Amino acid sequence: MPVVFIPTLLQAVTGGHTRLEAEGSTVAQVIENLDRDWPGIAARLVEGARLRPNLSVAVDGEITPLGLLERVGPQSEVHFVAAIKGGSGWIEADRLLHAGAIALVEN
Repeated sequence: MPVVFIPTLLQAVTGGHTRLEAEGSTVAQVIENLDRDWPGIAARLVEGARLRPNLSVAVDGEITPLGLLERVGPQSEVHFVAAIKGGSGWIEADRLLHAGAIALVEN
């Protein structure tokens, strides 16, 4: 089952959990299933039919422009990170992630 790493600001919704497992084959399905166990988390991640504009999602270490439509495998790791503005968009965010400028903290 995919593992979702919960950002610090959302841990109040998850009772302090830093990572959770949630079924789903897309980011949208994973969020939907998380919201069943932790009501309110979807409202903090999704706006309309998209991720909130201040968020990006990384699946298996890759920030994706597909957002909610991104495919998730049974062993995937899903991270929600603050979106980066400026530069060359997703390419710049991906470069910063791999350079270690964006820290994905695992507890």
